[in-house]
Amino acid sequence: MADRKVELDALRDELIDRLDRYRAHKEHRGGPLDKDMEEQAVEVQNDDVIDSLEDEAEAELRQVMHALARIEAGKGETCEVCEEPISPARLKALPFTTLCRACAESR
Repeated sequence: MADRKVELDALRDELIDRLDRYRAHKEHRGGPLDKDMEEQAVEVQNDDVIDSLEDEAEAELRQVMHALARIEAGKGETCEVCEEPISPARLKALPFTTLCRACAESR
């Protein structure tokens, strides 16, 4: 479990850095759009992509933080629905999972 916590801590830090970069990008877009209509369309499209990436990173960060809280509570390797152990292979593939395979598939 200690290895998983270290991995989740690193993933948390990576996600926070990524979110900081996305937010920094959004702060720079405060100026007027380029005068060329094609450039304006590209800028708006790029902003939409950054917004989507930011949303995904925020969702993943919430999952990581939830998994870390469960580890701290001593429940990091048990399914939060059925309370059965989560397989080591699943934890290795999805270190932030809090559900066993059966419960995840049933959702």
